[in-house]
Amino acid sequence: MGQNEQDFEKIEDVKKQYEKIQMTEEQLEAMKNRIYEAKKEKRKMNKNHVIRNIAAAAAAVAVFVALPNTSPTVAYAMSNIPVLGKLVEVVTFRDYQYESERHNADIKVPELVADGTEILENTEQGTERADGSVQENLKKTTEEINAEIKEITDQIVAEFEEGLQYEEGYQDVLVKSEVIATTDDYFTLKLICYQGAGSGAEWDYFYTIDLATGERLALKDLFVEGADYITPISENIKAQMREQMAADEMVYYWVDDEIEAMNFKAITDETSFYLNEQDEIVIAFDEYEVAPGCMGCVEFVIPGQVTAGIRK
Repeated sequence: MGQNEQDFEKIEDVKKQYEKIQMTEEQLEAMKNRIYEAKKEKRKMNKNHVIRNIAAAAAAVAVFVALPNTSPTVAYAMSNIPVLGKLVEVVTFRDYQYESERHNADIKVPELVADGTEILENTEQGTERADGSVQENLKKTTEEINAEIKEITDQIVAEFEEGLQYEEGYQDVLVKSEVIATTDDYFTLKLICYQGAGSGAEWDYFYTIDLATGERLALKDLFVEGADYITPISENIKAQMREQMAADEMVYYWVDDEIEAMNFKAITDETSFYLNEQDEIVIAFDEYEVAPGCMGCVEFVIPGQVTAGIRK
């Protein structure tokens, strides 16, 4: 079994332990509202507020207790993982491990490294050097992503340390990363965050780099300018939700719920996404964002015909 599979199994095992307490209808609504507010803050690129709001959402049913710093020094584990001809590498920048009767932490902070290898491109005249700005953009993009990841993980640790004064309670914290659906055109890193105490919450971040430009890819960048991609993608997601619920009684989404305020309406420009190996758009939602916690983080693959005519 690979390390990533072991990591995900660990997350699922922890979630099962902490989801025995069911939330009331009011708590579910409060949870979703708080996550919605967190997403609004994310649009402002204020990652500090994002982490606070999502952590506060889980606190609707549980009080988080502090994670003590396990070492005065930072553990660096440089794991060389070449990606796409070493244009981008992923290394473990920081590693926190902590275990006690009440508190457990497994926090591995990834870092992207823009390799100094010269970028080449194929032309009718043969192989030539790519525009030097691509390499510059790639370096700048990886630095910006690394800064965001550091801010996210530093905030998680800081919040737990602030709550260390509380002696009661149990807590599990997991932060992992995975390189997913990487092609010759795109590189995507997924950062997985989980906090649990009585009940838990998981949320993910997706960082996609356009290797042709070296810039970070936004959802709108996939479509022709001025095209309405929000409506067709949102309607397809609703259709998939209804189909899944009709096929399996254990599946449930907030799409036709009696509480109208909880129903999924539409994606936004800031909704998480990535491109799979088939170049299909995959829309990703955090836990509690469009479904009860038992559904976990959910993803929807958008068929190509849904956006045909408006994709670049």
